[in-house]
Amino acid sequence: MSHSFSTIQSIAASTFRATRDGNTTISKDSTGRLKLEGEAQTESSHPEYLPTWDTTEHYEPLSVFDHVDPGTRADPSFPNLLPADKVADGTIKNKRLTPKFGNEIRGVQLSQLTDAGKDELSLFVAQRGVAVFREQDLQNLAPNEAVEYSSYFGRPHIHPTSGAPAGAPEIHLVYRSKNDSVYESFFKNHTSSIAWHSDVTFEKQPPGTTFLAMLDGPETGGDTIFADTVEAYNRLSPAFRERLNGLRVLHSAVNQAESSRAQGGIVRREPVENFHPLVRQIPSTKDKALFVNPQFSRYIEGFKREESDFLLKFLYDHISLSADIQVRASWEANSVVVWDNRRTLHSALLDWASGESRHAFRLTPQFERPTESLEEDAEAKAEA
Repeated sequence: MSHSFSTIQSIAASTFRATRDGNTTISKDSTGRLKLEGEAQTESSHPEYLPTWDTTEHYEPLSVFDHVDPGTRADPSFPNLLPADKVADGTIKNKRLTPKFGNEIRGVQLSQLTDAGKDELSLFVAQRGVAVFREQDLQNLAPNEAVEYSSYFGRPHIHPTSGAPAGAPEIHLVYRSKNDSVYESFFKNHTSSIAWHSDVTFEKQPPGTTFLAMLDGPETGGDTIFADTVEAYNRLSPAFRERLNGLRVLHSAVNQAESSRAQGGIVRREPVENFHPLVRQIPSTKDKALFVNPQFSRYIEGFKREESDFLLKFLYDHISLSADIQVRASWEANSVVVWDNRRTLHSALLDWASGESRHAFRLTPQFERPTESLEEDAEAKAEA
């Protein structure tokens, strides 16, 4: 699966292999920064968000920081995010995409939320997993303003390998150029583009409330699918859930870094590996979720490899084959999808070959270090 993911990641501008077509080239400026030239500059509605790759950038390992889940501060009636009077009169439309997972919302402007509204947003997506906000203007923020916006929720994550707007490495870019050949080259060797993952779970403090803002996209295609790992955990028998207690899984960035280097990309920070509990609890909801994904999870600590592979494959199949715990987020102009990376898996879809570009930016605030039991974690801290 890592090979498929590395190819899909090239669409996310983690390298510049997938950005090249007959009318787009890459140049290096005097500072060592690689950037797109040609049609890319004219076809994009937001050229300030085109990917660049600074070959001189190098960051030290991330330090641990204290984080308070914004959702724990939120009013669960959502008076600032979804005021009852505006929902009642139809100014705000809040549609459930499935009974337990996913919403589509119109009439809420994310860029205008107060701090209380942002807290409620974080709680809302922790409860519902993913929310598709339509008719947004978040895309009109300058890159530095977008970084500032995301910093309310947590420390903005700097991706180790992806392209970023010039001067804003905290923004992860998704970019596929017009008329490229990725569709043809990928399906020459693969039958499916599905690559389930949660973002950068190899970090000691992986992301929580996450934003993906669409800048340009095809008329149809390029959707993102999400899976609910809270419901996946709840579907397991009590005896099976009990067996998962106490297990830890290694999450690794090594393959991603090696893939970027092999394709001529950058590595801003040397790859890390961290153990996380297989089941994690979310502070704002107290829900438990499976916290494994086939792209970054490697093995279960203390298990022999065959045992670990067997159990992880069962969990991956359980999540990926359960269409009744999944939702498909379709993209429209000016859409922003917000999800909780702690309780979802997702995959981009490579299903269009219409000669249209796909360009989006992701804001990825880091949250708390995963823990299996908030109560036990609090007791351990009190005794320390």
